[in-house]
Amino acid sequence: MARRRPLLVAAAVVLLCTAEWHLAQAYKKASEMIEQLNALRFRIQFPSYIVYLGAHAYGRDASAKEHARATESHHDLLGSVLGRQQKKNHGCNSIDGAEHPDVVTVLESKMLKLHTTRSWDFMDLERDGQILPDSIWKHAKFGQDVIIANLDSGKRQSDACRYDTIVKVVVDLRLSSFTDARSSDPVKACGRSPTASPTTAWARCPSGGRAPARTPSSTRCPATSERRFFHLPDTRHVFLCLVLIPAVCRKLIGATFFNKDMLLNNPAVVDANWTRDTEGHGTHTLSTAGGSFVPRASLFGYANGTAEGGAPRARVAAYKVCWSGECAAADVLAGFEAAIHDGADVISVSFGQDAPLADVQSLFHEPVTLGSLHATTQGISVVCSAGNSGPYDDTVVNAAPWVTTVAASTVDRDFPNVLTLGNSVHMKGVSLESTTLHSSQLYPMVDARHAGIADTTPYAAADCGMGTLDPAKVKGKIVVCVRGGDIPRVTKGMAVLNAGGVGMILANDRMDGDDIVADPHVLPATMITYTEAVALHNYLTSTDNPVANISPSKTEVGVKNSPSVAGFSSRGPSGTLPSVLKPDIAAPGVDILAAFTEYVSPTELASDKRRSEYAILSGTSMACPHISGVIGLLKAARPEWSPAAMRSAIMTTARTQDNTGAPMRDHDGTEATAFAYGAGNVHPNRAVDPGLVYDAAPEDYYTFLCSMGFSTVDMKRLSAGKFACPAKAPPMEDLNYPSIVVPSLRGTQTVTRRLRNVGRPAKYLASWRAPIGITMEVKPTVLEFSKVGEEKEFNVTVTSQKDKVGMGYVFGRLVWTDGIHYVRSPVVVNALA
Repeated sequence: MARRRPLLVAAAVVLLCTAEWHLAQAYKKASEMIEQLNALRFRIQFPSYIVYLGAHAYGRDASAKEHARATESHHDLLGSVLGRQQKKNHGCNSIDGAEHPDVVTVLESKMLKLHTTRSWDFMDLERDGQILPDSIWKHAKFGQDVIIANLDSGKRQSDACRYDTIVKVVVDLRLSSFTDARSSDPVKACGRSPTASPTTAWARCPSGGRAPARTPSSTRCPATSERRFFHLPDTRHVFLCLVLIPAVCRKLIGATFFNKDMLLNNPAVVDANWTRDTEGHGTHTLSTAGGSFVPRASLFGYANGTAEGGAPRARVAAYKVCWSGECAAADVLAGFEAAIHDGADVISVSFGQDAPLADVQSLFHEPVTLGSLHATTQGISVVCSAGNSGPYDDTVVNAAPWVTTVAASTVDRDFPNVLTLGNSVHMKGVSLESTTLHSSQLYPMVDARHAGIADTTPYAAADCGMGTLDPAKVKGKIVVCVRGGDIPRVTKGMAVLNAGGVGMILANDRMDGDDIVADPHVLPATMITYTEAVALHNYLTSTDNPVANISPSKTEVGVKNSPSVAGFSSRGPSGTLPSVLKPDIAAPGVDILAAFTEYVSPTELASDKRRSEYAILSGTSMACPHISGVIGLLKAARPEWSPAAMRSAIMTTARTQDNTGAPMRDHDGTEATAFAYGAGNVHPNRAVDPGLVYDAAPEDYYTFLCSMGFSTVDMKRLSAGKFACPAKAPPMEDLNYPSIVVPSLRGTQTVTRRLRNVGRPAKYLASWRAPIGITMEVKPTVLEFSKVGEEKEFNVTVTSQKDKVGMGYVFGRLVWTDGIHYVRSPVVVNALA
C-alpha cells in the first residue's frame, strides 16, 4: 500500500489539474459568451425613462412598513400603465405616465459629465501650518460629526471582492485622507464611548436582510470585530477592515454604487459592480471636502505640505454614480435619494449637463435639479460645480436657486518653469513634469505643423494627436504643439514622447490668452501664454536651427493678483433662470492637490505607469468641494441654519478683491464681473458670523416655481400635497436671494428682500453703488433688529436712464452694515427700455 501511495497522489494531482483545465476552459467560453451578449446589448440600445413622483408623505424617518407601502404604490402605478402582469418589470421600452395624477414628470435618462493644500491657507483658515485665532475651523470644531455625501466616481480602494450577493470593499491602508486624525488607536478609534458616536450610522443585518434606516446614536464600531458593516441602499453593503485601518470607521462611514441605468445605456463603461474609483475624480473631490490632515503630501514632490479637507473631522460617504466620466440620470437620482435617506447634511455634486437647459420646462427633466430640490426640502445643503465651458457667457449649469453653484478661481501658488530660447530670450511657463532635461544643453526644436507623418495636414499635426508625428522629424527634439482641440494636453505630451521627442511646448492660441495650466506631463514640458507663443513663433521662423531648453518646474507661493477667475469656469447669466445670479460663489479650483486613486496615473493615460496617492487637478469640480467643506463647517457651528442661510452667509461675506487690494481679475487680465464669480471669492472665517442672512424655506422655492409657470398640481405632486400656488404668484425677481438680478428692466422695477438677524441686536444702515446707467433707491435705509431671528423687509427700486438703455448687463452692489458686519449683495441689471 505504501508503494502505491505516491502513484495515487500523482494520479490525484493529474485528475485535479485536468479538472481545473476543463473548468478554466468552461469559464473562458462563458466569459466570451457574456462579452458577446454585452456587445450585442450595447449595439441594441433602448432609451430608459425615469418616472419621477416627487416627495411621498412619509418623510425621511419612515418605518419599514411605510417604505413597503410606498414601493407597492410604485408597482401599482406601473401596473396601471403597463398591465398587472408587467407591474414589477421596471425595464419597459416606453411608458406614458405623464398624465397620471401622481406623476410629476417622465424624463428620458441622459448622461451628465464630470466637471473636471494651499487652498485653506490662502483662505485664511491657517497660516504656515498654524490655525488662526478667528479660523472657522475653531468655531466649527473642524466640522465634527457633520456628514458630507459625495456623488461622484467612487473613492479609492486597494481591493474589492464578492461574498454571496453582497458587495464588500476593503479600504486602502494608505488612505490617510479618509482616516480619523484624532486617533490611530484601534480601541479609541472604534470602541469609543457612545457619546462620541455620529448621530447617523449604518449597520448590516447578519441575515443579509435590510437593516433599519438608522441605528441609535449609541451605535459604535465594535472594538472586538475585524470588520464594520454598513447598510446602504439596494441591499448593498460595505465593510471596512479594522485590522488594516481602524480609524476609518470614524471617518468613512459608507460607500455604495449605482449603475442600473448605466448598464442599460452603456454597459461597456461599467468595469465591475464596485465602489472603487477607477478615475480619481471622486477620491479627489471627497478628500477636498472632508479629508483629514495628512502631512508630507505631494505630487512628484510638487505642492509638498499638509493636505487637508475643508471639514477635516466630518464623516464622509461616497456614492458612485459616475462611470468613465459619465453619470446616467436615473443613477444620479438614486444616489440623491440614498444620501437623503442616509441622513447626509451636505451633498457635493461635481458634475452636470454639458450645456445649460434649453427652457424652463426642462427643469423637471434634469436629475440634479430634481434630486437637489428634494434634498433641500429635507434641510440638506446641495453644492454643485458651475461647469467648465468658460469663458463664454450663458454657459453656467446647475443653476437652480436651491443649490449653491460654484465657479473656479486660482490660489497664490504656481508651478513655474523657464523656457530658454537660442536667442537668449526667457519665457515663463508652468508644468508638473516628473523628468527634466540637461540644464547645460540646448536641444533642437521643431514646430509640430512641420513634423507630421505623410498625409497629415499641418493643422492636424499641430494638435499633436497620437500617431500624427513623424519620428524621423521629431526624435531628439523639443516639439511645439498648439493647445486645444479635442486632444487632452497630457495626451499631446505622450504623442511627442512616443515619436521620440525629448520635450514639448504647449502654446496658447488667441482664444486661450494668458490662461495657463500645469499638468503632470510624461516628459519635460511647459505651457506658455499667447503673447509668449507669438514671440516663440517669430523665433522659429527667424532661424534655420531653432534650439531651446526647458528648466525643471518648482513650487512657488505668494503669487500676486490672486485669486483670479479661471478661464474654463462657466459664466452667467443663466439663460434658463435669468432672474437668479449664477454662479453664486467662487472657490479655489486651479491646481488643487488632493487624494487620488492609484488605479490609474495622474494623467489617466493607460500608457503612463506612474502612480501617486495625490494629484493636482483643475476644474469647477475642484472648486465645488471647497464650498461643500465650508458648508460642513457652518453646519457644525450653526446647526440651526437652513441651507439658504448658509449659502447667504457664504455669499454676503465673500471677497471681490485680490491679494494686492485690486478688483479680482478674469483670466485675460480684465476686471471680473459677478457673472464670473457670483458674489465673490469665498472667505470662510467671515461666513460663520455674517450678522444677517437672506433666508428661504421650501415654500419659497415652490412659490418661485409657480412664478415660472408651474401649476398647483405640479407643486402638490412635488410637496406630497403640502403646497399650492398662491392666487397671484410674485415676480421671480422677488425670491429672497442674496443677490439681485433684474434681467429685463423696462423703466422702473421694485424688488423685495427679507433679512434675518443671526447676530447680536444692532442697527444696520444701507449703502449702495448703482450699476452704470441705472438709478437705484433702497427703502428703508435703516433696519433695526432687537433679537436673534427677527426679520425685516426692504425694497430696492431700479430705474433705467433713457440715454443708457441697451448697454447690456451692468453691475452694482448693496451693502448693509452695523459697523462690524458687512452684508454685501451684487446687483445686476439689464435695461431694455
